[in-house]
Amino acid sequence: MTEEFYRIKRLPPYVFAEVNRLKAKARADHVDVIDFGMGNPDMDTPKHIVDKLIETVQKPRTHRYSASKGIPGLRKAQAVYYERRFGVTLDPETEIVATLGSKEGLANLAMAITAPGDVMLAPNPSYPIHPYGFMIAGGALRHIPALEDGRFDPEAYMRALDRAVKHSVPNPIGMVVSFPSNPTAQVCDLDFYVELVRFARQHGMVILSDLAYAEIYFDGNPPPSILQVEGAKDLAVEFTSLSKTYSMPGWRMGFAVGNERLISALTRIKSYLDYGAFTPVQVAATAALNGPQDCVDEIRATYKSRRDVLVDAMGRAGWDIPPPPATMFAWAPVPEPFKPLGSMEFAKILLTEAEVAVSPGVGFGEYGEGYVRIGLVENEQRIRQAARNVKRVLGNADEILGRYSQLRT
Repeated sequence: MTEEFYRIKRLPPYVFAEVNRLKAKARADHVDVIDFGMGNPDMDTPKHIVDKLIETVQKPRTHRYSASKGIPGLRKAQAVYYERRFGVTLDPETEIVATLGSKEGLANLAMAITAPGDVMLAPNPSYPIHPYGFMIAGGALRHIPALEDGRFDPEAYMRALDRAVKHSVPNPIGMVVSFPSNPTAQVCDLDFYVELVRFARQHGMVILSDLAYAEIYFDGNPPPSILQVEGAKDLAVEFTSLSKTYSMPGWRMGFAVGNERLISALTRIKSYLDYGAFTPVQVAATAALNGPQDCVDEIRATYKSRRDVLVDAMGRAGWDIPPPPATMFAWAPVPEPFKPLGSMEFAKILLTEAEVAVSPGVGFGEYGEGYVRIGLVENEQRIRQAARNVKRVLGNADEILGRYSQLRT
């Protein structure tokens, strides 16, 4: 039996595999790689959250199967968060389900609502689960260019959506949006969501909004929720995560909230697939949402400080990086001398010549070509060291390009 399995066959090759291979080889050779590649928060989870986990795990009754949709106290805490943060009222029983991180929720909702051949609109570049969750579920994708000259333009995006609907057969069942965006760090305002809800209603589509970076913002107003738009709950579900907000990535705790019918579908699928997160994790997550929020401010301030150091240090090294307004990433154009090589080759050069790992933009979709994603997951000293290494590469661009040209011929 040599033929690929159906769903595996539909997935494109994993673009990051080559960079990951080189990174693993470098570490095996005892090279100290400064790793900006994976969005893996490096800050400690706040102590009061860890303490609550330890307290709860010592109670043997919490070691049993948990509730797939989330324990009642956790869903109530998420409802309180939405009321406090966005002024949005949610019913914890029918409009909230706890997920094993936002990624699992997106993937399982795709499985719940997608029939073979259904068309879903997804931004490009985007976090891979946004398009490929539907591809795995048997759907078809229509990629929407997410950027104009490296920036999000709401009017251009709406025009692209309109073209996609007109030229899609069958009509799309829905769309995915993600602001603040991974990988591009772009943001939108509430007016854009108003237009998006109007458009979705007009075309009979649902909206899946990924708001995982709701609390990691630096400039201007806090990012809005699409559920702040009047009538949005008629057709929209929103995903959030504690991974970045409270530096809890390995805890795998997130939520889907919003439209009752979609939440019901996700809840039913999950009831067949899992028993929910470990109960002590859910109790600790409840403590995170209900407890003091100064830790969120401190985590946000750390990312902002790292952002500022990155932009300044790389700028001094000769690499102009636009300061991201939100998220834990910078979306950086490939420097001019290396632009003809593309983002993948540039990422490999940075790894081998500067001992710096980044994610090639093409890994997030064809429209990510020409950029790399830099995660703010190293401390300021390491960021400055990376900039010194990058300066050496940029200063020797002609020699490095000549050497790589000879290797490829």
